[in-house]
Amino acid sequence: MKKDNLKILVIRFSSIGDIVLTTPVIRCLKQQLDGVELHYLTKRSFEAVLASNPYIDRLHFLDDKLSETIGRLKAEKYDLIVDLHHNLRTLIIKARLGVRSTSFDKLNWQKWLIVNFKINRLPAVHIVDRYLKTVQFLNVQNDEEGLDYFLNAEYDLSVLLPKSHQEYIGLVIGAQHATKRLPQHQLIKLCQDLGQPIVLLGGPDDAARAAEICEEAGPMIFNGCGKFSLDQSAYLVRMARQVITHDTGLMHIASAFKKPVISVWGNTIPEFGMYPYKTSRSVIAEVKHLGCRPCSKIGYNKCPLGHFKCMNDQDIRFIVENATNSDQKSISVL
Repeated sequence: MKKDNLKILVIRFSSIGDIVLTTPVIRCLKQQLDGVELHYLTKRSFEAVLASNPYIDRLHFLDDKLSETIGRLKAEKYDLIVDLHHNLRTLIIKARLGVRSTSFDKLNWQKWLIVNFKINRLPAVHIVDRYLKTVQFLNVQNDEEGLDYFLNAEYDLSVLLPKSHQEYIGLVIGAQHATKRLPQHQLIKLCQDLGQPIVLLGGPDDAARAAEICEEAGPMIFNGCGKFSLDQSAYLVRMARQVITHDTGLMHIASAFKKPVISVWGNTIPEFGMYPYKTSRSVIAEVKHLGCRPCSKIGYNKCPLGHFKCMNDQDIRFIVENATNSDQKSISVL
């Protein structure tokens, strides 16, 4: 395949964090291949994540009918498809477009082994490097510049937050699944013990929990859950002194901004390869040596065994100590 002047379609449908984790592939393709035209296919709901990315020439979005999406993509006459999602829909798209493709290895059987039998055959490789492996045959290499997130507008911190919270720790309380979130009593204790201005970040579904945390922990806590767009929340992550977060999309956005990150892990594990990537400082908070962990590669609405030790037994003092000593060196994960 001719390596220059290619027209390439990159595919990743979801989610926020997974899309942010593909940004090194986008940047490296654009910067290392002469004359490449780069398109990206995702869901419309994630447009804000990529809308201002200067390395993407055109964004495409999934239609309700896959056939309509395929019809539009056929007209583009791509030279190569880079499939970073690798599911049934992408298999159909690749087959219908009929051009050369390269696909991301999701390591499904290795994940199945560790979830069901606690046998670890996962490579000690970050998912970013596994994404980049899909384009290695083009002599595209990791530039080691980390993740990207490009804000879609200019924001004013003094307008978004009160005067009391112009310097703060960002605490991301949301996550798609409950087993990836600290329970309320742990979040309240964390806020109380930190004893400094904190901005709670999350979506509308987190607003009620955040209001309870504010009521229990006092005026040092500002409830930002459900009040800001994704892009505004990303800006607040960028402006935070430090970010404490669950395994969720804003964790990867914090990594893109090279923030000091304390990531808190429940039923999922960093060994899946999605820990904070190339931050200024990364600390992992997890309850190790639990025989039930990981219980899923994604998460559940509640602990399958009922005890929820992976979050109930989190050492809040460890998180607080690392939040107040953010000048320490990165702590190795794997």
